[in-house]
Amino acid sequence: MNEIDRKLIAALQRDATTAYAALGKEVGLSAGATHERVRKLRERGVIRRTTVDVDPAALGRGVLAFVMVESSAWMGESRDAFAAIPELVEAHVIAGSASLLVKVRTATTEQLQDVLRRLYTIDGVSGTQATVVLETFFERPVAVAAD
Repeated sequence: MNEIDRKLIAALQRDATTAYAALGKEVGLSAGATHERVRKLRERGVIRRTTVDVDPAALGRGVLAFVMVESSAWMGESRDAFAAIPELVEAHVIAGSASLLVKVRTATTEQLQDVLRRLYTIDGVSGTQATVVLETFFERPVAVAAD
C-alpha cells in the first residue's frame, strides 16, 4: 500500500460518499484512476465495507455495555449463536479470565438484562460481567499509518 492508497482510505473514512472525482482531486488522480484504486483496495480486503455512522441513541439504542463472557468450554465455534442476538454489535474471542468480550447496544437497562439472560442460553456460557458506559469521550476508525 502506498501513500495514495493511504490518503484515499483516510478520505473515505471521513466521508465514504465522496465522489471519485473529488477523491481523485484530493490525491492527484483522475476519477477513473481513483475508482480503480478503490476497487483494488476492496478486492484485497483492505476496504471491507462501506457503511453509515448512525447515532445509536437516535435509533433507540442509547445504552452501551461491554460484557465479559465467561465459559466452561472453548467458545470458538459459537459465532453463530452470538451473532443471532441482534443487540450484540461486536463479539471478540479474547485471552484472559473471560473467553469473549461483546459490545451490546439496547434502549434500556431492562433490555440489557434480557440480553444477559439470552447469553446464558448459549452452550458453554457460565458467567457474564457487564460494564455499562456512562459517557463516550470518542470513537474513531483505525488510523491509516505509513509503512
